[in-house]
Order: sequence, then C-alpha cells, then structure tokens
Amino acid sequence: MCKECYVADSRCTPLLKPLDCLKNHTQYICSTCGRCICIEADPKRSLQRWNFPFKTLEIAKMYLRAADYTTKKACGIYQIENSRGQSIYKIFTGADDLQLYLNKHKDKSCSAMAPVYTAKEFIAYPNTQVRRLSDEEIEKYLSER
Repeated sequence: MCKECYVADSRCTPLLKPLDCLKNHTQYICSTCGRCICIEADPKRSLQRWNFPFKTLEIAKMYLRAADYTTKKACGIYQIENSRGQSIYKIFTGADDLQLYLNKHKDKSCSAMAPVYTAKEFIAYPNTQVRRLSDEEIEKYLSER
C-alpha cells in the first residue's frame, strides 16, 4: 500500500471515464507512486469527487487522499446505512461533519459513529502536484493501467 495515497494499485484511478477525467479535470498526483486522483471542484456546487458516496470501502480509499489534501487534515471514511439496510461509504472531515450529514438525512445512520478507515494524521508530502496533465502524461498513464 502506498504510504501517501493509501492504495496498492498506482493506476486504479480514475474509475469512471478515465480519459475524460484525466483530460478535463485537475488531478492530485501522488508524489510517491504517481497515481492521479480527481480533485476537481464543481464550480456550481463546490463539491469534489470525494464528497460523494462510494459503493465500497476500497473505492472510498482511492479518493481519501484527495480529501485529506483538500482539507489539510486526516479525514475518515464512514459506513452509512439507509433505512433499507444498504450501506455506502462517505468521507467526512470528522464526527461533526458526519453528524451534520445525519441530521439532514434522517433515513441514514452510522452505527459505529467512527471512521472505518483513516490515515490518523495528515502528512504534507513536499513533491505532491495538483494540476492538469499534458496529453503525453495522460497517454503514458493510461498505457500503464
């Protein structure tokens, strides 16, 4: 597992429409393994990919570093259940943000009220880059998948 971005596969992201994402979105580029993580903020809603729910803990872990970097703190992945017993995973900056979310979504709960995964502390890596990739970088990155 990469100490910086928390996953073993250095080319696992982007998951959805990888070419489109790499071409049109700002990427967090892991200075340790080179993995690209979409960190683009939607200009209308100010949301980033890490703000949305994930189907699995493994997928949520792929975006956790982008959340940590954005907030400059160690965020956590929480398992959220709905009233039908289905689970999703969401990244929050802490228990206060989780509680705000649960207060707005009365049909959802978090039995543990604690993260199922967190890096515990935020570490700033000096060679990290946040930028758009060149066409050559995109081609190389996709060829290494």
